[in-house]
Amino acid sequence: MALNPPLRDWTGRWAWVIGASSGIGRATAAALHRQGARVVVSARQSAPLAAFASEHPGSIALPLDVTQHDAVQAATQAVLQHAGGVPAMVLYCAGHYRAQRATAFDHAEMARHLAVNYEGVLHLLDALLPSLTTARGGHLSLVGSVAGYRGLPMSLAYGPTKAALNNLAENLYLDLHPLGIGVSIVNPGFVETPLTAQNDFAMPALISPDEAAGHMLRGWAQGRFEMNFPRRFTTWMRLLRCLPDPLYFAAVRRTTGA
Repeated sequence: MALNPPLRDWTGRWAWVIGASSGIGRATAAALHRQGARVVVSARQSAPLAAFASEHPGSIALPLDVTQHDAVQAATQAVLQHAGGVPAMVLYCAGHYRAQRATAFDHAEMARHLAVNYEGVLHLLDALLPSLTTARGGHLSLVGSVAGYRGLPMSLAYGPTKAALNNLAENLYLDLHPLGIGVSIVNPGFVETPLTAQNDFAMPALISPDEAAGHMLRGWAQGRFEMNFPRRFTTWMRLLRCLPDPLYFAAVRRTTGA
């Protein structure tokens, strides 16, 4: 059952990918471009964006620090002007990750995760929602993580921000779907990116950014609300949410040694 208007034909349609300098964001922007989309790519680092634009004719590089409210406002207005209205897709893929446990609490890192992974989305909503609701169209997709399903070792800073995005996406869907606006949440497992390269443990079912992008485009084409992948890993993570707390904590300790 499609929960969103399916997005299948990207020819000539505009997409804004925030967090497109590397990893999932860059791979998805490239996949959209191959499908005929006009892509605006944003991230803090301007050099990777310029390289993307030179390699993908017709795309636009728009450097952006999502932690700066005024910068997000200005970038949103620039995208609306380029696209002549609301883009068919706005993908928020900006993310920050550093492993952390409560026994080595780092307030500055906690705040950095919150600023990039969650507050940046709030800046985007403040800038974009008036145009979305007026247009009664477009699609907003947020990249969360299966780390947001339940608490996991080393995820003290990262996991709560992704849990917040899952809850936020559900609330946005309830409010915006009646207006004809698409909302989706993307919850990947382990994807080979600069963020996961920090991990010093074996990552089960690790996939490439291109594989992740393929899952996302198929999910949007099917009108799905949530995309989680690869299923051979995320199915088990979803099932863990249903376990009673004593069984869940015991299973995590037994599996991870935490």
